[in-house]
Amino acid sequence: MSPYLGEFLGTATLMLLGSGVVAGVLLPQSKSQHAGWLVIAVAWGFAVLFGIYAAAPSGSGAHMNCALTIALAVLGKFPWAQVPGYLAAQVSGAAVGSTLAYLAYLPHWKGDLDPLAKRAVFCTAPAIRSFPAAILCEMIGSFVLMFGVLIIGANKMTEGLAPFAVAGLVVAIGLSLGGPTGYAINPARDLGPRIAHALLPIPGKTDSDWTYAWVPVLAPIAGTLLAAGFWRAFYG
Repeated sequence: MSPYLGEFLGTATLMLLGSGVVAGVLLPQSKSQHAGWLVIAVAWGFAVLFGIYAAAPSGSGAHMNCALTIALAVLGKFPWAQVPGYLAAQVSGAAVGSTLAYLAYLPHWKGDLDPLAKRAVFCTAPAIRSFPAAILCEMIGSFVLMFGVLIIGANKMTEGLAPFAVAGLVVAIGLSLGGPTGYAINPARDLGPRIAHALLPIPGKTDSDWTYAWVPVLAPIAGTLLAAGFWRAFYG
């Protein structure tokens, strides 16, 4: 299997399960409606876990995250020549995965629901609309993600345990740092589904908030690059 296909399938799996849990918690008449933030954070951790499993047979490294790919390339742990293909596979995979979640909940989109909540199934938005605060929060969360992935990789673990450690890290970030912005911490996770939201015929939808869309793209890249620099300075 091509590593690009692996990244596509892994990111699609991530977003199918990730957008799916948000849809289940928010959409009207869903059996899991109002299940809450804890359910969302834990399900996102499992979404990452099974995304890793979906991508792993391809030997891609299961990045599923544009910021992670770029930071690994900066560290010399990933070839720059493959970066554009990985980014394209991740963004398109995320768009397809969120579209599949939309289809899984197809009858529920017609219910009486705030259009902003419908958009939240696809992409993130700050709880308090402050761009500097949102940028800082996304940078911190992405720093923790990148640094955590590097730390996990540096420790000797029983075979097969590392994906669970990464999934646990994502759950911890969601519970501890996710409240202010919805913790995109991944440009593909936000941009691909935001494009899907703009294109899909969702009843009663609002705009896709492109004025904010650059934050969950650039801030995670900045955060992971800072983590890469920190790693190189103190651990490298």
